[in-house]
Amino acid sequence: MEKIKEKIKIKKRKNKFKRIRYNKNFTKKTGKNKKYKIHKCFISTKILSIIILSIIFHKIYLFEKIYKYCINCAKKIDNLNSKCLQCSSDLLFRNLYIVPTEETLNEIIKNKKSISRFSDGEFALIYGFSIRFQEYDKNLAKRLFEIIQNNNKNKKLLVGIDFAYKKKELDLYIKPEVKYWTTFFEYNRFKLLRILNKNKKYYSSDITRFYHKFKDKSKVPKYIAKYKQVWQGRNVVIVEGEKTRVGIGNDFLNDTNSIKRIICPAKNAFKVYDKILKAVLTQSKDNLILISLGPTASVLACDLSKYGYQAIDFGHSDIMYELYLRNATKMIQIPHKFVNEYNNGRNENVGNVEDINYYKQIIFKILD
Repeated sequence: MEKIKEKIKIKKRKNKFKRIRYNKNFTKKTGKNKKYKIHKCFISTKILSIIILSIIFHKIYLFEKIYKYCINCAKKIDNLNSKCLQCSSDLLFRNLYIVPTEETLNEIIKNKKSISRFSDGEFALIYGFSIRFQEYDKNLAKRLFEIIQNNNKNKKLLVGIDFAYKKKELDLYIKPEVKYWTTFFEYNRFKLLRILNKNKKYYSSDITRFYHKFKDKSKVPKYIAKYKQVWQGRNVVIVEGEKTRVGIGNDFLNDTNSIKRIICPAKNAFKVYDKILKAVLTQSKDNLILISLGPTASVLACDLSKYGYQAIDFGHSDIMYELYLRNATKMIQIPHKFVNEYNNGRNENVGNVEDINYYKQIIFKILD
C-alpha cells in the first residue's frame, strides 16, 4: 500500500514538472508560475516607462521647436502645455531675419538672383488647405515646404516672405492691412514657427506689393523706376494665368527688348506643372522669366533657377502698377484683367483683349 502511494506522488511530481516548461529563447517559465508573472509584469512596466519617456521627450522637442524664437518662453520648458498667449508676435519672431525690400531688389538686379515668394496662400497650402484659385495638392505642399526650408540650398534662389512679422513693419501699413495681418499672425504664429527656418536668411516678398498696402506712397515712383531695371533691355518670357495679361494696357514692361508669353490655367495651375516647366525649358537661358501664377510660381521659380534661368515670382506686380496709375486706395477691377483679390475673385468675366500684339506674343497655351 505504501509503495502504491509513493508511486502516485512521483507521478504527480512528473506531471507538475511537465506543466512547467522553459522558453528556449528567453528562459522564461510558462504555465502557472509566479516567476513568469513577475517577469511579465516587469516587461509591461518597462514598456510603459519607455512610452511615457518618449511622450515627455517629444513634448520637450515640440516645445523647443515652437518657442525657438522667444527667449522668455524657452526658459519655461517645465510648462509644456503653455500656449504662450502672453507673448506678442513681435517677441516670438524677434530673431527671424528678413532682408528689407530695397536690398532684396538690389540682390535681384545686381546678382541676377531668382526669387520664390511666400504669403498667406502658400502657407495655407502647406497647412493642408485649399485657397481660392488653387486646390490643395500634396506634392505642391511638399515642394513649398522644401523651398521655404531651403533644403536644396540653392544659392541662386532668394526665398521671400512677408515683412509684416514685426510691429515696426506693420506700422507702415494702412489700417485694413494691419488688421488682417495682426489676425493672421494671432491664429497662425505657432504653425509659422514650425515651418520657418530660424537659421536661414529670408528676403522680402513685398517687392511685388509696392503700392496698395502702404500708408506712405510718396516713394512708389522711385521704387517703380528701380524695379523696371530688372527687365530693362532683357528678352522676357511671361508665364501667366489665362486672364492675367501682365503689361497689357500699360507701359510697365516697355523697357524690355522682347516679350513672349506662356498662357496657363487661371485656376489649379499646378495640375499641369510638368507641361509648363517643359515649355519654359524650350526657351533660351538668356531670357528673364516673369511668373504670375499663384503658388505654382514659387515652385517654378525655384526649379528654373536650378536650370540656370533667372526667374521672378512676379505675383501682383502688374496689378500694383495699375493701382498706382489710377491712384487707387483699394483693390479695384482692372479692364481685361482678372484680379483675384477684388470682389473675392468673382470677376472672372473680364472680356477679351483687343491688343493684337498680345496674341502674337503667345508661344504656348497650356490649359489642360
